[in-house]
Amino acid sequence: MKPKLFTLLIIITFISLLGVVFTQVYWVRNAIELKESHFNHSVRIAMKTVLNRLIESNNDSTLRRLCMASPCYMDKSNILDVVKPKVLDSLIEAELGCMQISKGYEYAIYNRRNDKFVMGNFDKYKQQLLESEHQQTIQALFKPGDYYFTMYFPKQQSLLFGQMVKWMLLSAVFLLIVIFSFWFTIVTIIRQKKLSEMKTDFINNMTHELKTPIATISLASEMLMKPEVNQSALKTMKYASVIYNENFRLQNQVEQVLQIAILDKGEAKMQLKEVDIHKLISITVENFEIKAIEKSAKITTSFKAENALIAGDRMHLTNVLANLIDNALKYSKDDPQIELSTHSDKKGVTIVISDNGIGISSDNQHLVFKNLYRVHTGDVHDVKGFGLGLYYVKQIVEMHHGSITLTSQLGHGSRFEVFLPYNSLSND
Repeated sequence: MKPKLFTLLIIITFISLLGVVFTQVYWVRNAIELKESHFNHSVRIAMKTVLNRLIESNNDSTLRRLCMASPCYMDKSNILDVVKPKVLDSLIEAELGCMQISKGYEYAIYNRRNDKFVMGNFDKYKQQLLESEHQQTIQALFKPGDYYFTMYFPKQQSLLFGQMVKWMLLSAVFLLIVIFSFWFTIVTIIRQKKLSEMKTDFINNMTHELKTPIATISLASEMLMKPEVNQSALKTMKYASVIYNENFRLQNQVEQVLQIAILDKGEAKMQLKEVDIHKLISITVENFEIKAIEKSAKITTSFKAENALIAGDRMHLTNVLANLIDNALKYSKDDPQIELSTHSDKKGVTIVISDNGIGISSDNQHLVFKNLYRVHTGDVHDVKGFGLGLYYVKQIVEMHHGSITLTSQLGHGSRFEVFLPYNSLSND
């Protein structure tokens, strides 16, 4: 997929996701407003029903006499003669219960002319009751019409939220699933894109690396077929040596790829032997003498580990050291200075490989140990390799129950620390 098309796809998908989020928020907000409107309507109906039942009770002679202290007392000069607190309280409870509002309310009857409360539970919320939107005149019960029946719900918002919380949570869960799916998809696509680039680089580098020895072998073979070359034993030996060396190089490259494949499958087996780390470093450094001379490099050692004997696989540990030294040589420009030092503690031996090379940027340091990863240079082959070396190093060190850390600064070299414990090896 082309980068521009990929970017456009991400932008369109992101805008669509934002649209879904805003639509969901809009509908939730509308649902809350609708629920609030329904609540207010239910309260209004309940209040009117309470007043209607009070009117009915006052119009019924039998009920009126039962409500009065004396059956002969008919004077309605006081609001308390018309509305009995206990009757009002029971009616409110009953009607609100029908509307599924069973608690969390305050009510009162007050005179709007002087804001004087005559009945109700108004001690804590006087001002709120006076300003409440839930108010009904009781003019039909008692004249003049200065008295109002008011209600206030201190926990109205939490009550409404409690009724909608299940649906809101369900909506939030589905929304989070959509967002997570979008994020996971984008991250997966980006990872696959990077993996594709890494594989492309690997194929390009491998093609270049394999092509060089094959071409050299072909050319040397062609020279050997010439009669004038066959007549000279020195020239024959020279070209035969070239073929041998290039064939050996080719075998090593193929073997490196195969070893990585074995490691990935978990089929690698370590050969447990006692290994002297100091001797192993010395032998490995000697093997790099010619290459070091060619690059005008200086490789020094400093052995400070008191106990350098561990249980490990000699071949794989040699490859670990060879990879790290080879990288130090490859990624150094002029007059490479490479130092290998050791120190130990009660747990094991630490090998430090430091150089004055080009260094590794902080952005790439956590990636260099990944399989096939190389600092992306496109189709440039100024530094040979497959991107397998440090991945192989990390896998082998971890199979010895050890660890490897990198400290580097761009332009100021790199420092690798390899820790190998004394009781190190696992056959898993």
